[in-house]
Amino acid sequence: MEAVMSVSRVQKIGEIDRRLYGSFIEHMGRAVYGGIYQPDHPTANDKGFRQDVMELVKDLSVPLIRYPGGNFVSGFNWEDSVGPIAERPKRLDLAWRSLETNQVGVHEFAAWCQEVGAEINMAVNLGTRGLDAARNLVEYCNYPSGTYWSEQRIANGQTEPFAIKTWCLGNEMDGPWQIGHKTAAEYGRLAEETAKAMKLVDESIEVVLCGSSNSQMPTFGEWELTVLDQAYEQIDYLSLHQYYGNQTNDLKNYLARSVDMDQFISGVVAMCDAIKAKKHSKKQINLSFDEWNIWYHSTEHDQTVKPWQVAPPLLEDHYNFEDALVLGCLLITLLKHSDRVKIACLAQLVNVIAPIMTEEDGEAWRQTIYYPFMQVATLGQGIALRPEITVDTYATSEFDTVPYLESIAVLNEEKNELVIFAVNRGEEEMSLDLQFSDLKIEEVIEFSEMSGYEIKAVNQAGNEQIKPVSSKAYEHKENQLNCKLKPLSWNVIRTSLTPNK
Repeated sequence: MEAVMSVSRVQKIGEIDRRLYGSFIEHMGRAVYGGIYQPDHPTANDKGFRQDVMELVKDLSVPLIRYPGGNFVSGFNWEDSVGPIAERPKRLDLAWRSLETNQVGVHEFAAWCQEVGAEINMAVNLGTRGLDAARNLVEYCNYPSGTYWSEQRIANGQTEPFAIKTWCLGNEMDGPWQIGHKTAAEYGRLAEETAKAMKLVDESIEVVLCGSSNSQMPTFGEWELTVLDQAYEQIDYLSLHQYYGNQTNDLKNYLARSVDMDQFISGVVAMCDAIKAKKHSKKQINLSFDEWNIWYHSTEHDQTVKPWQVAPPLLEDHYNFEDALVLGCLLITLLKHSDRVKIACLAQLVNVIAPIMTEEDGEAWRQTIYYPFMQVATLGQGIALRPEITVDTYATSEFDTVPYLESIAVLNEEKNELVIFAVNRGEEEMSLDLQFSDLKIEEVIEFSEMSGYEIKAVNQAGNEQIKPVSSKAYEHKENQLNCKLKPLSWNVIRTSLTPNK
């Protein structure tokens, strides 16, 4: 199979916001307890956090982490998670029917984020609580001193404000499963007033309005238009959530799921712009895709977990090679929309549908999806370029036109590099001719590939067999670059450019 991809620096999509490579830690399952925090583990530091996990998180270069939920936040009293740890109450978490000890709270999580180099994307409870608790939490976290809540923060050991910039106005408030589920009209009004109050406390913050929980919700579209119409001038981002799986064991259709993500994003952008036009507003609402991942492996197991345990194993999907290929396609799709998608959070980070897994008495290890995410997060910096691609397509039960090549180019002007991410969806080798009209390739710095693995193969603790390896299957002559992409492969081509004179 042959493909031609033309790349030009003038075909700019947009500047890539570092927050596009964010993640998510929710108080559920073993994400916190037994995940990032395990005081009795051999690698634990003096605060109880596993340093083996911290090193893997640092390698991912995650800049932003959404916290503390998820469904959990809709029943969360933030005051339970501050003050002396020994005095914090244990609570029933109704979202996941678990017991929450509050051993890790606002201060502890903020300290952990500082260690791994990430900012907090804080979610507020608009399920069982509302405006008053939200504005108090902003005051606690961000106001310098001299008020009731800021002085409480100082008394609890944090003199300087946490200075949290990004805030989520609840979680999946359209979902009947959500504690405090609301209609669009109810939520839109509450979100508008809550955002207004929070910004009166700290005008520098940015807030994220809840969009639909997924694009299959019966109220999708109507929900977006209603809540945007109500809260448009008070908010900064609209959220999207979507998970993908291969429940029918149809590989070709599964590899095409990023087409659905592309259509979903385009539709929500159109809704934001429709309300902008209706209101004659000069303000542009961008998107926060603050829950996305692959999720389908753990469903049957989770139905057998007994309720009211501390940190029971939940949503512990073990990802295989085909999942890594799909995740690569999803990452490329986010980059294709980097002009409007400014925040994204891979859900989640550790143990719960996560790239990182832990053994209670052993090591932390990388799942198959860890590697594409790490490579894009570390190398996908700068400006996303829209390539012109000529390649054959195929059809599936859900999608009429699916290109065998899914690819994007990223120009890093600071480093004078061009990076190409590419997935070969086909089951035969692809000869990729890369053409550059106004970019001159000086050399190929690296060409890595994930390919040749059995499609259902997984990584395990002590055996991370599925990972990128170096490839020499390319030919660079003058400004021509041809790469051989193996069947069913994830590829990263990093090149240096001849400086402009």
